[in-house]
Formats: sequence, C-alpha cells, structure tokens
Amino acid sequence: RETTVLWNRTTGQPVHHAIVWQDRRAEPLCAQLREQGLSDTIREKTGLVIDAYFSGTKLRWLLDNVPGARAQAERGELAFGTVDSWLMWQLTGGKVHVTDVSNASRTMLFNVHTNDWDADLLKALDIPAALMPKVQPSSSHFADTDAALLGHALPIGGVAGDQQSALFGQACFEAGMAKNTYGTGCFLLMHTGGAFQPSHNGLLVTSAAQVDATPQYAMEGSVFVGGAVVQWLRDGLKAIKGSAEVQSLAESVPDAGGVMMVPAFTGLGAPYWDADARGTITGLTRGTTVAHIARAALESIAYQSAALLQAMSRDAVAAGGKPVAELRVDGGASVNDLLMQFQADLLGIPVVRPEVVETTALGAAYLAGLSTGVYTDARQLSKLWKVERRFMPTMGRAQAEESMARWERAVRQATAT
Repeated sequence: RETTVLWNRTTGQPVHHAIVWQDRRAEPLCAQLREQGLSDTIREKTGLVIDAYFSGTKLRWLLDNVPGARAQAERGELAFGTVDSWLMWQLTGGKVHVTDVSNASRTMLFNVHTNDWDADLLKALDIPAALMPKVQPSSSHFADTDAALLGHALPIGGVAGDQQSALFGQACFEAGMAKNTYGTGCFLLMHTGGAFQPSHNGLLVTSAAQVDATPQYAMEGSVFVGGAVVQWLRDGLKAIKGSAEVQSLAESVPDAGGVMMVPAFTGLGAPYWDADARGTITGLTRGTTVAHIARAALESIAYQSAALLQAMSRDAVAAGGKPVAELRVDGGASVNDLLMQFQADLLGIPVVRPEVVETTALGAAYLAGLSTGVYTDARQLSKLWKVERRFMPTMGRAQAEESMARWERAVRQATAT
C-alpha cells in the first residue's frame, strides 16, 4: 500500500528503485513536518500520523533526490503510484493511471472525507498534482488489460490495499468486526462503517475497501516486525534453518523462561509510534537457550498484536461501541497453532482462523466479482466465509494481564533514551 513508484509517462520506466513501505529514509522530512505543526491537520484530513511509513514523504524524497525528477514532474512527464497503480499502468500498456480509495488513503495526501487528493497537503509536501492517479471505488471497472498480454482484454474490477482487501476477504463488513493479518508485519483492522472515528490511543483511521462512492472507514494498527522476526531467527541469528522449524523449537520449552523480545528493528509502529526504538532481548539468564529466544520471538508477535487490540477496544468503547468480541486471523503466520493459542490467551477472546487464510487475494477477488456481477452483494459473500479453527483462551486473566505488564515494561526499555 505504501511502496512508492515514480515513472516516466512516455517510456513507462521508473526513474528510481521503488521505495518499500519499511524504508525510513524520509524520517528527517517527517520531523520537519511535525516541527511545522502539521500533525493535527494531517490526522484530521487523512486519519494518519506523520511517519516515513506512508508514501507521501517517500515521493517527496524521490523528487528531491533523483536528478531531474522535480523538473520532469512539474512538466507533467512523470506519474506516481503505489504498486497497484504501477501494475495497472503496465497491464493496460500505459492507458490508465488510476488507484483505489484504500491505497490512496495511505499516502498522507488523500482527504478521506472527500475521497480526493487534498490540495493543501500536496502544497505542504511540495508535490505537483499532475503526478497523482485518478481515484475510484475499490470495486469498480478500472480498465481492461491489453489484449496482447493475455490473449484477450480482461476487465480489472477489484483493487484494494492488501490490508483493506484482507478485511473484505474476512467478510468484516460491519462496524466492530476485526481481523489481524500475520505477515512480515502484523496489521489489525476494525471496520467502523461510515463513521470517521478518531483514535485516542495511537491508532490510525484509514479508508476501508469501498463498493461505491460512499466513504467507509476502518481503524488500523500496524506492527512493523511480525513474521519478519522469524526470518531474523533464520537469517540473522541462524537459530533455525527454515521458518517452519520455529514452532517445534519454541514448543521444546514450556515457556520463554522470562525472556522478552521487542523486535523494533525498524522502530515501533502503533500504538507506540517511536521511530527511534530499537530491538531488545531482556530477561536473559545462564539457563536461557535458543529455544527460549525462539519462543520469545514468536510471542512478541502476539504481544504487539494484543497491545493493538486493547488500544482499539478502548477507542471503540470511548465512541459508544463495544470491545472487539472476536478476532479473525489470516496470513502466513496464522497457521502457527502455538502463536494463535497464545494470542487468544493474551486477548481473552476467541481467535478465529478461516478455511482460507489467504484473505488478501480473496478480498480482491470478491471486489472484482461484485463489480462484474459474479456476486450480488455482501450478504452472499458473508455466507462463503467458513471457520477452520476457533482458538479459545485458556490463560487466566490475571496471568494475561501480568504478561502484558511485562511486555509494556520491555517496550519502555526498548524506547529508553
């Protein structure tokens, strides 16, 4: 959703490498924007906080640092897009420059109330409006593919940011329904319907996937390092040879032995938002083994997600709603039973894994199916969603609260200056 591409409209070639969502090179610009007092304006218009995570400042970096890019942009020779825009440009032979509302809402340049690019924010970041793609509902006819590519011109009818697409694929269509995707990072979204519900607990408001021009919103928290901590165990620490080994290694010990890991390899996202935080492992003793560290690494994914859901539930209650009653899960790491059970234990609510855990692709297919008449409405899609396993909490609430208190103490250590 945030990976940023800038390309030449004539040649179709990028002017620089894509800048991926985890890249932090734009943080100095973000600091300038905060010093200029733009935090409240950006939050009110976009639902976001000022952070290098979002694509607006990545685009500004490209304009400022790629030789000739700004002059070309001002002459209308360049196009900006997230990966969806780039793909549609390529699939149509450069005929369309378009995105959907859910991807646009992750730029820090899009007004989620009006569903359009915000002239004041474009000016504040010094970004020419000519760079920006057209914005459409997530379920709509975006274009037809170039017939030469696939042998036939096929309609592109569903486009959404990966996390909003997963929310849609999980059939979370009503306010209060929530899902967590366990991938490289973790992304927890709760649908809030047509209500722009500001967070008072460090979360974001983002545009949910939309089937028409009516704004729909979701509250979101992002964990920068989720499943990536398992990759670090494999590639950095050399503790395992393959990611699939982590569950058996973690299960070889009854608990983490007091070890806590805060994998702040690229800072901490919601609800902490500390770009300067760095990873820590605390609680080490002579009895600590690599299995304890592996278990602490796995548990860190659940701890971060629990902190997000607790913040989300506080916001829901403050807005007159109810705490999240169950959490639907998906993504690669959701197949790890140990992690899912620990997640349910920390949260004290059911964690529900569907039969299809690749819900990001499923959501995009549902959106395309709606726009092309394969499906009739959301009610039909809800009936297609099936439970594979429901993880019920087994840990006492006092023990869970004590565990979360230990996590928060470890976070304070990781963010100490």
